[in-house]
Amino acid sequence: MFQESGEGWYGIVLMDLRMPNMDGIEAAKAIRAMARPDAGTVPIIALTADAFAEDAQRCMDAGMDAHMAKPVNVKMLLRKLAGLHRRRQDSSGEE
Repeated sequence: MFQESGEGWYGIVLMDLRMPNMDGIEAAKAIRAMARPDAGTVPIIALTADAFAEDAQRCMDAGMDAHMAKPVNVKMLLRKLAGLHRRRQDSSGEE
């Protein structure tokens, strides 16, 4: 879906690791490898039942920005989204 969208369409990607055709690790790597400016900057957060430290590290190694284990704590997710948004604004110079 990201590949078929216009640049900047997605402000964030919430990625499940266990998907039928391509797992979340492969999908994150594919997004980061795309030849479009937003592919390297769109925040990607893994939301998964894979909750071990090794799982989180695999996500970071694939280019994701964060890893959150299910069941997702909504308050923590909102804090993570706010932090990623602030970081993105700081790095782009947006107000």
